[in-house]
Amino acid sequence: MIYKEHLSKDPVMAKLIAEHGEITITPSGDYFADLVSQIVGQQLSVKVAEVINRRVVDLMGGEVTPQNIQKLTDEQLRGAGLSTGKTKYVRNIAEAVENRMLDFDNLPVQDEDVIALLTQVKGIGRWTAEMFLIFSLARPDVFSHGDLGLKNAIGKLYGEKTRAEVEELAQTWSPFRSYASLYLWQSLDNTPKS
Repeated sequence: MIYKEHLSKDPVMAKLIAEHGEITITPSGDYFADLVSQIVGQQLSVKVAEVINRRVVDLMGGEVTPQNIQKLTDEQLRGAGLSTGKTKYVRNIAEAVENRMLDFDNLPVQDEDVIALLTQVKGIGRWTAEMFLIFSLARPDVFSHGDLGLKNAIGKLYGEKTRAEVEELAQTWSPFRSYASLYLWQSLDNTPKS
């Protein structure tokens, strides 16, 4: 894979690639369910997020759709483990899809334009939009400066860095920053799931 050759110019990345092997990023195709899952996962450990997301999916009989979200009561969503805020946020996403403000068939080409579109929906911040770009759209060159796991991995592997230094480091991984991010998460053994 071409990303390996590029990232291997960085000795730390070369070591991570050797340890973890080849990775692939593929589009998910279930963008609404992905966004719901990403809202569920905000500010939670990967394991806790997976449990809560499984409960939410089960409430909808395994089919995460805007219509099924709207059929659930707030009490049901909170009973599955969603906070009051996250309950509102998943409803906001459902409404945005239903009223075609979010049209997954016509997403912008540029990453920043996708982020701008998604963050118009209350509850979707930059981090969530960046996770959507990586895990749902399989965009190859996304780095989330707001991700604590990435910050921790860089601190562990490269030493503590300022935001400007992280930006400079991440720029050396372009145009494969998404792949670099996946290796950094794997180094912590808690790769986020979409």
